[in-house]
Amino acid sequence: MGDLKWEKLLNSQRRKDKAKGKRAERSAKTAEHRTELERDHDRILFSTPVRRMQDKTQVFPLDPHDSVRTRLTHSHEVANMARSFGTALVYVYPEQFNLPESLNAERNVPALLEAIGLAHDLGNPPFGHQGEDAIQSWMKARAPDIFEGLDGAALREDFLKFEGNAQAFRLLTRLQIVNDSYGLNMTYAFLAALMKYPSPSDKVNKKILARKKFNYFQSEADIAKEVWAETGLGEGVRHPLTFIMEACDDIAYSIVDVEDAAKKGLVNFDRLAGFLEFEGSDDACIASVIVKARQQHQEFRAQSLSAAELDDITMQMFRVNAIGVMIVAATKAFAENLPAMMAGTFDKELMAESDAKRLWTLLKEFAGKHIYPHRQVLEVELKGHQTIHGLMDIFWAAITNRKDPLDIGSKRTSPVHSYVYSRISENYRRVAESPDNRMPIRYRELQLMTDMMSGMTDSFAISLLKDLRERGAV
Repeated sequence: MGDLKWEKLLNSQRRKDKAKGKRAERSAKTAEHRTELERDHDRILFSTPVRRMQDKTQVFPLDPHDSVRTRLTHSHEVANMARSFGTALVYVYPEQFNLPESLNAERNVPALLEAIGLAHDLGNPPFGHQGEDAIQSWMKARAPDIFEGLDGAALREDFLKFEGNAQAFRLLTRLQIVNDSYGLNMTYAFLAALMKYPSPSDKVNKKILARKKFNYFQSEADIAKEVWAETGLGEGVRHPLTFIMEACDDIAYSIVDVEDAAKKGLVNFDRLAGFLEFEGSDDACIASVIVKARQQHQEFRAQSLSAAELDDITMQMFRVNAIGVMIVAATKAFAENLPAMMAGTFDKELMAESDAKRLWTLLKEFAGKHIYPHRQVLEVELKGHQTIHGLMDIFWAAITNRKDPLDIGSKRTSPVHSYVYSRISENYRRVAESPDNRMPIRYRELQLMTDMMSGMTDSFAISLLKDLRERGAV
């Protein structure tokens, strides 16, 4: 493959434009002053899947506390950090970055990072990662029946290892359509940088970062290969900016999950600080964050705040300080490891190579011990798991019980199945039923179900299951 080139990595052409023999250029008559990568961000921002994330779980499903983060607020925070990260790179590390002036890096790098930060969780089903687990476990339990006649390991693994990252790639390249099959018609640079795991499902390898999960289904394999060809990448090789998006995601959830837990009264600042000081007493990053937080805590105490207000504002300032320290450390680590990234040989998490590694690791350990196992979290996760399994049972019956086995859109065998099938989004049905869809019938049936499940919000999934059961669907 050779060393990567920024001219190809920031390829601003679009698949649809290329197919029609056009360059992605705006006419002066359109008064369009945005670059193509800035337009990518705006296309994502105004898309329906982004709005759905306001009712999708980050950590605490269906939480009544308005200040607790949803998947949407998390994605906006990741996008914000990624954009700031990109701005720092082009201005603070211009020599290491070494971007040609013709690429308009000061605008395009932050824009691209903001766009992939906003889009990175678009394919997640309702109820967070528990939703992915529920889809996978349903597939595994029904495997002998649902995979009958479906030859090829990758075709089956697409569902047994169902992955929100791959669903996001599918959503943006295939499903968000009006009158063609190009999705939101994003640039090659965006699609390449969005792929955290540039690998198919049958080549997942937990020991290799870029293959720890997978990022495209077999239905979009040709698109993935086209994106790699246009950006100089290949299977198992990440876009350098993908490491930044991953780092910002890592920073966000490691800190804000703790802050959200404090909002709910599950933990407090003293408990967190005590844990960090005990486990990381010799770490400079941890020491600097804790010292500053304790100083601010004493200042806030002088303002006659209630205990709850005092802990809340102290946790907020801890979050501000910790994010600042980790972003600086990650930016430095990126600049130091950029040559290996451009050679396609870097395969580590950026945070794990940064000076803030210990702080990041301990924050995750704290959440793993004191937040995620909490009964409040587990109870709602169980409800999500039961909801998804219930809906999949009902949708599978409606999708497969039809008059013509070779025509997914043919008449259903009962009024209940007809009603259930009608509740599947029209654009998902259109893609599954299309004569241009070259995937096997059984694969298309399964994918129609996972498309529908992934597109739901938490509240919609619960209300839909209730509605379908009241109408006799089982």
